[in-house]
Amino acid sequence: MGEFFRVLTDNAALFRDGFTTTVQLFLIAGVGSLVLGMVLGAMRVSPVPALRAFGATYVNLVRNTPLTLVFAFLVFAVPKLDVNIDYFESAVTALTVYTAAFVCEVVRSGVNTVAPGQAEAARALGMTFGQVLTLIVMPQALRAMVPPMMSVFIAMLKNTTIAAGFSVLEAGAIPAYMAERGEPQFAVLLWITIGFLILILPLVALQRFLERKWAVAR
Repeated sequence: MGEFFRVLTDNAALFRDGFTTTVQLFLIAGVGSLVLGMVLGAMRVSPVPALRAFGATYVNLVRNTPLTLVFAFLVFAVPKLDVNIDYFESAVTALTVYTAAFVCEVVRSGVNTVAPGQAEAARALGMTFGQVLTLIVMPQALRAMVPPMMSVFIAMLKNTTIAAGFSVLEAGAIPAYMAERGEPQFAVLLWITIGFLILILPLVALQRFLERKWAVAR
């Protein structure tokens, strides 16, 4: 056990830096994907055919593209277009673009749980599509949206490890650095697993709390 704890204490700075970057990726990409996903979700349920087509095309294209390829495109192809973007920014963009497609589908599914008659009644009162969506539909759809939305963000948190393969020093990159130091990989991987559990379990607890609370409310 002494050797197991020594791996953490002797390399505390590396673990700290790695998980700090992981949290930064998660928070920034989480906000970005939520905003972009909400916009795309609004397009998916829009009465304008062109907007619906754009939203559907985006979702189908991105969801069927491996996340690793999205990373590779942003890291290797985008700089060739004379766009100044570093590895961290590329990782944030890749996670945002990819996760937004799943957020979009959660939003669309949530909107579809609201009875169509509510939107029709609101339009009959002269409300615009934006007003109907934000004032009538979304508040009711929120209860159906949050549990699957939490699952999307939990998956995104785990997907941050892909950034390690593209020169971003986050939690997934720790094993490579520790191998150079001759540290036992089993202990290293176990500590990384513990670190992700510490990050993920509160999200799971929040998801279950909201599910129970809103189940009672219904």
